[in-house]
Amino acid sequence: MTSDQSWKEKYLQELESADLRAQQWKVERNTLERMLVRTSLASEGQTPELDRLLAKVRKDLRQKNVDVDAWRELQEQIDRQVTLLDERSPPESESNPEAPIVDPGCGSVEPRNVPGDERDLADNTQRLRIARRIGQLLGQLLNTVALEPTAEARARALQQALLSSNDWNELREGLNHVAELVIAAVTRSQREFEAFLKRLDERLEALRAHFSEQTSAQSSRLTASEALDREIRQELERAGSQLRDSDDLQQLKASVSHHLSSIGEAVGRYREQETERERVLSEQLAVMQEKIAAMEAHSEQVQKEVRRERHRAMTDLLTQLPNREAWQERLSFEFNRWQRYQQPLTVGVLDIDFFKRINDSYGHKAGDRVLQLVARELSERLRTTDFIARFGGEEFVLLFPETTPDEAKVAMDKLRQHVGKLPFHFSGEPVTVTFSAGLAAVGRKDSEATVFDRADRALYLAKDNGRNRVQISAEQAGQ
Repeated sequence: MTSDQSWKEKYLQELESADLRAQQWKVERNTLERMLVRTSLASEGQTPELDRLLAKVRKDLRQKNVDVDAWRELQEQIDRQVTLLDERSPPESESNPEAPIVDPGCGSVEPRNVPGDERDLADNTQRLRIARRIGQLLGQLLNTVALEPTAEARARALQQALLSSNDWNELREGLNHVAELVIAAVTRSQREFEAFLKRLDERLEALRAHFSEQTSAQSSRLTASEALDREIRQELERAGSQLRDSDDLQQLKASVSHHLSSIGEAVGRYREQETERERVLSEQLAVMQEKIAAMEAHSEQVQKEVRRERHRAMTDLLTQLPNREAWQERLSFEFNRWQRYQQPLTVGVLDIDFFKRINDSYGHKAGDRVLQLVARELSERLRTTDFIARFGGEEFVLLFPETTPDEAKVAMDKLRQHVGKLPFHFSGEPVTVTFSAGLAAVGRKDSEATVFDRADRALYLAKDNGRNRVQISAEQAGQ
């Protein structure tokens, strides 16, 4: 029974590992889909037909309707549209020198005459900006999932070209291959998972065959034991019958001797058969022990890989903080704990002020550096019981267990003042970085979504009131 139970436990562990692998594959696929959506959004505005094709990509992703064959045809159509970009006629803002020009720094619109060379320069700058951003997204993709060696080498070269090349023809050719790499990554992840399931199925089949052999051997042992018992009984009955009926002592001795000899032969045959069965079973046991050792080693390797992949899937690559998925998991845990014990729980939403201005003025690398430094200061200066995650873009989310909003505001104000004094320098210029935040306490009528929404509205109230401040939600939710 103990052996059967051990096999059942190993079987269940393998199934659990398979489930975890399936969940990890879903996380990787979701990450790839989000990156592809962002890439398509960054590429919009070139031509109506290209916008329509990119919208089709996003629609398929939203509906979870990714047909690889259909997408290859879609990719060819996108390639053709990208090839035609240089051949299309200038947009209205280029052909009309009096068209309004948008100042990205302040968002104001002023009509002015723009020379042709300047228009070309602005158009090329916009293209380079898109290529650089896609190069950054491609880098995040390569850090998240594994590709075939040849595909990864090509992806690294493509990323380097997107980040450093100023030749639009080279960049355009590189952009044509981004979708191919995303499809290759999704296909590889699916192939690896299918191979894992196949190996698991083969090992489970080996276990099933072993159990079948054990059952057959046990049945054979029982049959042989019953046959021996039956033969001994028959010989004893015949000997007893002759004892009762015989009057000749010599004949009786011979008869008893014959029956005893028959019983001894039967026992000897049984022992020989039992010895042979034990030899076969011993060989099978040795083989199964090797298979078990291999399965345990593989299972341990898979579990380590699953844990490593789960950690990667729950971590934001840029800031190394927990990501949005980790936030949802922790929020559910703390919310359930709050429902049980009713201790104060405060939710916070934090947003870096004028972050787009930093990106526009100093580039995305400067923006990434700001996110990394702010994330580091937040994680180092909060309590170990607090939780912070990157929610997306320049927005962070926080949980303060057993803390009222007033207490959380004191801690957030200290953080805000500290971050405002950090010595940020870009292009030799000192830059002050501040953030705004909204706080909300979980109330009796709250759900996970409603308390987050109240904290989010408090954040935007802080923005409206001048930024660089922490705002507590005044809305009531049954506190």
